[in-house]
Amino acid sequence: MTQSPTYGPHNPHPLSQMRTELVWEGKYDEYGQRREVDIAGCAMPMQKIESIDEPRRAAAATGQLELFEQQNPRVDDFRNRLIWGDNKLVMASLLQEFKGKVDLIYIDPPFDVGADFSMSVAIGEEDSALKDQSLLEMVAYRDIWGKGRDSYLSMLYERLTLMKELLTENGSIYVHVGWQVSYLVRALLDDVFGGENLQSEIIWKRTTSHSDSKSFGNIHESIFYFSKSSEYIFNPQYTAYSDEYAETRYKHRDPDGRRFMDDNVTAPSHGSDSGRYEWKGKFPPRGRMWSYTKEKMEELEKQNKLYYTREGMPRIKRYLDEMPGLSVPSIWSDIYAINSQAQERISYVTQKPEALLDRIIQASSNEGDLVADFFCGSGTTGAVAERLGRRWLMCDLGRFAIHTSRKRMIELQRKLHSEGKPYRAFDVYNLGRYERQWWQKDRLQRADEEHRRVILEFFKAEVLTNPPSPLLHGRKAGAFCHVDGIDSMFTRDEAKQVAQAVAAAGGRECYCLAWEFEMDLHLLVNALVQELGVKLKLVQIPREIMEKNRKSPPPFLEVAVLAAEPVYRKATTEVVTTNQVRSEDFSSQTRTVDIKLTQFLPSLAEVPTKELEAIKERAIKSGFDFIDFWAVDFNWQPGKPFTHDWQDYRTRKDRSLKTISDAGYTYPAPGKYTACVKVVDTFGCDTSITVEVEV
Repeated sequence: MTQSPTYGPHNPHPLSQMRTELVWEGKYDEYGQRREVDIAGCAMPMQKIESIDEPRRAAAATGQLELFEQQNPRVDDFRNRLIWGDNKLVMASLLQEFKGKVDLIYIDPPFDVGADFSMSVAIGEEDSALKDQSLLEMVAYRDIWGKGRDSYLSMLYERLTLMKELLTENGSIYVHVGWQVSYLVRALLDDVFGGENLQSEIIWKRTTSHSDSKSFGNIHESIFYFSKSSEYIFNPQYTAYSDEYAETRYKHRDPDGRRFMDDNVTAPSHGSDSGRYEWKGKFPPRGRMWSYTKEKMEELEKQNKLYYTREGMPRIKRYLDEMPGLSVPSIWSDIYAINSQAQERISYVTQKPEALLDRIIQASSNEGDLVADFFCGSGTTGAVAERLGRRWLMCDLGRFAIHTSRKRMIELQRKLHSEGKPYRAFDVYNLGRYERQWWQKDRLQRADEEHRRVILEFFKAEVLTNPPSPLLHGRKAGAFCHVDGIDSMFTRDEAKQVAQAVAAAGGRECYCLAWEFEMDLHLLVNALVQELGVKLKLVQIPREIMEKNRKSPPPFLEVAVLAAEPVYRKATTEVVTTNQVRSEDFSSQTRTVDIKLTQFLPSLAEVPTKELEAIKERAIKSGFDFIDFWAVDFNWQPGKPFTHDWQDYRTRKDRSLKTISDAGYTYPAPGKYTACVKVVDTFGCDTSITVEVEV
């Protein structure tokens, strides 16, 4: 019989030597080793898809570009970045350029396991519709909460580790979470940044108290403020004194009405007699001395800065109008959540007030510093950073978030430029093929074959048993079918490979069914028709496919349909259509070009099924009502980022939208050019086409 070991001072029990730590499933591997974040495996090249400098575009359109370049307040030291993609992969990809260079990070990660992320979006000038999460966001949310708090902590740990790498040595991070998970996130931050670097737990009272018969009303959220090291940027913040505070503390007034309080002018002497001199017949009390030299006291007297008590003791005047205010404490009850009437409201479900970010950014960064938000949502962090003269990086997984932030930053560029204030241009990026790598296709354990069979069955297509290519999976009405992998994204590279496979098999059309499509894919699809003679039809796989026990096929909808044509104008307001133009009319000195939208049918993939039929009928009749934003790159070049030469969009205050641009674009010389038109619908889905222009 094996004898149990004797534990004691010379043979401590293993449990007696364990340190306090937060442990979750996945923190350690099978051998008890701490799992490292796979930074190298997650890093991948980002693709710049848009370049935006709205004031410069406006100047170019009006022929004032030279004057703009001489007088513009734009700051050219850095181009801000708005990035679409999973933030783990975005941060891993940014490390090569920005490791140790970010001064401040604010994040507001999801923290409510039962949250409903559907939202109401405006249609046309008066109506609205419900928008669901995109499939991309739904699967990401499933991964975050799939194993409850274990998977949530694992997700957040990986991202916080990357954020620490991005921060400068004197940088800081603010992590904004709800009461549901605040205790866990605090422990996780201690693990990553060290408990000694916790500077504050800020309690934000976001709402007023409300009635709840079963518990105390939960009206606050927590913001954990950690620094990377003991040396960090902090600029004290102040709030204005209340009238009651001013009346109570600053109760004296000078003859001119200036309000002041009186303060002590003595200090402990610690045995020194240097400050024990007579002043107007008075000496400091025993054990104390005057705080100022006699010369300084005489100066204060001349400036009328001394106040005398009834006993004749001097005290210094602290004027109310010279004081910065009350130092901001760790409980913030003076910043309110955005209500339905707020000027800054943009109808984004998780939008935070600008005042909240204003305080954080001013406290923990200086002008010119780099600020980042990797769960950017509606773009509040970037908007405040831009207004305060900081550089910024933002990213989000949701298309709607990227679209909302883009509109917001363009509007801010316009405002700052009109006020003669500095601003920076920004670019929009995405990660391309990141989703396959993120969700690790190999963990699906060969589920793709069954997945494709189910999709083709619902699509009412024939499954190919001996396909001419591994990329061709079915046939429907004479066209091939390609079904993209489960939880993956259909990319440019795949589109080209599928088109080549169709051409090699003698086909002319192919339905490409996928859960998600890479941004701006239409540009390549149009080019493939010319290059290979193959038309790819991009069809969204409906989320209802995944419902249990579903028998009837849900609607399969093609990605948005868009058509546009050039409008040629003489130097006067006369409009010349394409058919009326004669070659002698095309003088670059007398002609300008605009673009007219002629057709738009939105993708309705994110409309709940119960509303689909009504919305679809409305979309067929009035497709333009579903356009939220559109832009034109008049001299688009294949493989180059889309440049915003002109754009128009709806705002909360102004729901109108032009359907003909008014840029009056002039090309540098006669010839053939390609314009690119980008449209973003009210659900945040984008589509682009090219338009041939001849001048």
